[in-house]
Amino acid sequence: MRRAIYPGTFDPITYGHLDVIERGSKIFDELIVAVAESLPPIGPRGPSKETLFTIDERLEMVKELTKKFANVQVECFSGLVVDYVRKKKTNVLLRGIRTVSDFEYEFQMALTNRTFAPEVETVFVMASQDYSFLSSRLIKEAASLGANLTSFVPPQVECRLKEKLKSLG
Repeated sequence: MRRAIYPGTFDPITYGHLDVIERGSKIFDELIVAVAESLPPIGPRGPSKETLFTIDERLEMVKELTKKFANVQVECFSGLVVDYVRKKKTNVLLRGIRTVSDFEYEFQMALTNRTFAPEVETVFVMASQDYSFLSSRLIKEAASLGANLTSFVPPQVECRLKEKLKSLG
């Protein structure tokens, strides 16, 4: 049985994430969507921002939107993703690539992960053209300015995002 881990913060989950999940569910016998509990304070792209949604809120949204996939599980993790991969007794990380800059970043991460865990392979899935420009960061920014998000996230995510931003003032 081929099992893969698709890690991310999913803050919030987008149609792009769901596309990778659907495609990964067709490639692998089992796909674990691993929602990161927190981000390191400094990342390769500079200081990381705190997540807008709590781990419980992100888990709930991801579980709700992936329940239609019989071979997809949703869990949370913290720490090094390669340690989580080993814990789940697999050796495959699934990652989505949208742009050339994504590739450069993901390539660096794959090589770093290979240094920590040579047995772990990273499988890249190219983003569908419809979602190649989506990022959770841009969606949060657009939401804060009152944009219509129906092309980017499912309706329940848009609703939760707007409620969350409203509650923050």
